[in-house]
Amino acid sequence: MLGKHTDAYSQFYSSTHDNEHLDSKTELLVGLSAAMAMNCLPCTHYYLKQAKKAGITKGEISDVTAKVMAVAAGQKKLQMQEVLQRYKIDLETFV
Repeated sequence: MLGKHTDAYSQFYSSTHDNEHLDSKTELLVGLSAAMAMNCLPCTHYYLKQAKKAGITKGEISDVTAKVMAVAAGQKKLQMQEVLQRYKIDLETFV
């Protein structure tokens, strides 16, 4: 049964490389950012290798990294705000 799911995933994943709206460089940078956001080390490794082969620069990788970090930081800020509101915690009472 696992083989059937693996085959279906492989077909789906392969199809994401054949898109009509993104050029190959953009597709690689989107893949890298998604891999980083999902904390997938093998995927991040794959996309970094592919990016290097495609001539993507260190600066472009840095820009992607910064964007992923900014989105992650924003999500953590919202998470903290939600906890403070939900549990009625006032940070002003902390030393």
